Amino acid sequence: MLAPADALETAQRLLDAGRPFHAHEVLEASWKAAPRGERELWQGLAQLAVGLTHAERGNAAGAVALLRRGADRVAASGTARHEVDAARLAGAARALADRIDAGGLDGLAPAELRLRLRG
Repeated sequence: MLAPADALETAQRLLDAGRPFHAHEVLEASWKAAPRGERELWQGLAQLAVGLTHAERGNAAGAVALLRRGADRVAASGTARHEVDAARLAGAARALADRIDAGGLDGLAPAELRLRLRG
């Protein structure tokens, strides 16, 4: 199990490299090992990565659903932990979900299907 900072750094590198499924695997491992008070955050982060995986694979409906579900969990996790600004990240994920919901995945560049987990 990676330390939270290492898990977030690894997951971000994977997201930036266009490998959201692998980022999900890292985040899911952290979610399952996290203390009770942090599980909502880690589960939400893992769901965001799954949402990006659906987008990468052309499944707009799955992307929208998982991005919104993950955003709700991240937002519900409360204050910033491990340098994750929950409100900012949830807002960015919801904005991406809304954009996909309104226009589908056509025309979105791969760089537009990225989220910054921290900062």
